[in-house]
Amino acid sequence: MVVDLVVIGLAVTLFPLPIMAFVLVLASARGLRKGLVFIGVWLACLVAVIGIVVLLTGGQPPQPRSPPSRAGQVATLVIGVGLIGYAVHRRRRTRRGAAVPASADRAGERPGSASDGVSYRSAAVLPLLLQPWGMVGAAAATVVQADLSDAGNVVALVGFCLLATSSLLVMELWMVFSPARAERALRGLHGWLARHKEPAVVGVCLLLGLWLVSRSLYLLTT
Repeated sequence: MVVDLVVIGLAVTLFPLPIMAFVLVLASARGLRKGLVFIGVWLACLVAVIGIVVLLTGGQPPQPRSPPSRAGQVATLVIGVGLIGYAVHRRRRTRRGAAVPASADRAGERPGSASDGVSYRSAAVLPLLLQPWGMVGAAAATVVQADLSDAGNVVALVGFCLLATSSLLVMELWMVFSPARAERALRGLHGWLARHKEPAVVGVCLLLGLWLVSRSLYLLTT
């Protein structure tokens, strides 16, 4: 479980769309405060998903090979296949030169343009829209195996939430302690991601999808 949560957490924190949106939030007026709102909602979503799973399982993992255990593995397999399919779909659409939907392309705007109009409400809504819910769903299916009587499992769950938020936390703290340098670096990061957004999205989804499919097939066949 721990390895799976680390892999999923890395995929979530490296997913480019939330990073690009967060740079826009930081570049707006009172960006640090709005950044805290963004991070708070982002973390709340992760904690809520994990909390719901833990409530359903009672903090006790199902027996190996039991129907609930198999259901979690099947769910992971389905999510993995879905991520691979999504990556292939985006790759094909990019090759055809299809435009990215306006709702997703908002994250590609340049800092200093539309970012001036980022409100506190927008900073709270963006994490809900840009949270990679498929990846979070994979984490939920993995958390089914968590045993809360084991302190290591509790640490793993907390670590997952922090890891999945780490890119946002690093940017926020960087802006606090070195605002001028951080602003230049984040503008450069935003520009790079704007140019390479599609390959980055495809790569993260494809790699995580392959991991989830291989892990779930192994567990289902052993």
